[in-house]
Amino acid sequence: MSTEALLLDAALRTWNANLDRASKLFEGLSEEHLQQEIAPGKNRLIYLWGHLTAVNDALLPLWGFGPRLHPELDEVFIKHPDRAKPTPSAAELKQNWQEINAALNPAIFKLTPAEWTDRHTAVSPEDFLREPHRNRFNVLLSRTNHLAYHLGQAIGRS
Repeated sequence: MSTEALLLDAALRTWNANLDRASKLFEGLSEEHLQQEIAPGKNRLIYLWGHLTAVNDALLPLWGFGPRLHPELDEVFIKHPDRAKPTPSAAELKQNWQEINAALNPAIFKLTPAEWTDRHTAVSPEDFLREPHRNRFNVLLSRTNHLAYHLGQAIGRS
């Protein structure tokens, strides 16, 4: 296996491990437990889960895998703080989470190492020539860290 393939494999394994941990954690919590705050006056667990769901949904078009499945989640979990808008039920959020990740994960494992170094859709070809680090792989690394950060918050409270 090439060095590039080994690095990609490690990154994808880390992404998948964090995604599995998040699924097991959030899907295993009751509706009541999901209403708990991660710290006094901070986001609730359901808000963290919704936020991660919306962020994963945004990866579909960013990586060129197709349109978002649930762009309406942005209104609740990206554009506004917790409690500013009514949140979906745990059952709805679980269905959204599973649907989005079922579309996202198979697609990411089909990309070659070279395709991971291609630009993502939020950067123009001209900007990418100047900034080749603005590629899919860099987004994978940052989103994996983002997922791990919020998972750590949730684990600390659950």
